[in-house]
Amino acid sequence: MRTFRKLAMVATLFMVASAVLADEAKDKQLRKQFRSWKFGMFLHFNMATYYPVEWANGYEDPSKFNPDKLDCGQWADLAKSLGMKYAVLTVKHTGGWCLWDSAYTKHDATQFKNFKNGKGDIVKEFVKAFRKRGLKVGFYYCFPGDYACKEQKNLPPAGKPALHGLPPEAKGDYVGFMKKQLKELIDRYKPDLLWIDQYSNKYTGKDWLAIKSTIKKWAPNCIVIGNNAHNVKDSDVYSCEVPTSPDKYPPKNKPMPGEVCDKISCVWFWANDNEKTVKTPEQIAKELRLCRERDSNLLLNIPPDPHGLISGEHLKAALRFKESLKKDKDLAKYLGVK
Repeated sequence: MRTFRKLAMVATLFMVASAVLADEAKDKQLRKQFRSWKFGMFLHFNMATYYPVEWANGYEDPSKFNPDKLDCGQWADLAKSLGMKYAVLTVKHTGGWCLWDSAYTKHDATQFKNFKNGKGDIVKEFVKAFRKRGLKVGFYYCFPGDYACKEQKNLPPAGKPALHGLPPEAKGDYVGFMKKQLKELIDRYKPDLLWIDQYSNKYTGKDWLAIKSTIKKWAPNCIVIGNNAHNVKDSDVYSCEVPTSPDKYPPKNKPMPGEVCDKISCVWFWANDNEKTVKTPEQIAKELRLCRERDSNLLLNIPPDPHGLISGEHLKAALRFKESLKKDKDLAKYLGVK
């Protein structure tokens, strides 16, 4: 009997070890796939596009959300022309507003009555446009935080509680609510990447590893990025937001490939154009080369305007970089631009 128990225990340990090795091999392949994307487009487009803030608080007037010329195909065409291989859209930012019709909240696209009578689905249009052009799609989803504050000039209306970045229906069960929405996004749109901001926040940070593990069960082929996470436990890739100097970029000696997210201008969300704030082709090229040196992708934010188009100085800056690739053969080859 003892011999049988020992054999059973050995068999169980072997099975567990085999499963771990299989998971590690799969993760390694996913990271290799992610690194081959090299260059991506970050699209900050949500309620804050219509207000002079970077952090919406959730009490905005949804009737103001009206991208009357929305053209996700324009975004995707621009991304492809720049040699980008993927894009990440802010499907839920700090205001808690969801760019799709969610079964778990009314704080969603159904309230945008001036946009397709509340029947629009920007997430669906985004996915369709980018996939049609052979590009990978990712969703930015913001976890809870203290986003309403005097510094951001976005305090809630008098007598109203802070929503902490989630729809009102999430109150009392942030983790359960977020899991339901993430499952909804995965099942409905099948993203290639989930980009989680504030994963280590004080409200749900202790639950992050369990949430990440659950996401992986639902979508084993989906890359999961924890913004500014620097280890393989918290994130599939080494994540770095707006580095200010070379020593702030992902280090050369790290256990996984990385990603740097940065802005083409001084803002994440669209604001009045100012040609003095946008990056030059030389600055973008320098950042791409530094990322390549550090085995990392560059996710460059190019925000659409209130009409739903990439326009003005943001568009001009992107097109100047595209034009510069005609002379920069090395970078053009790296990005696969002819």
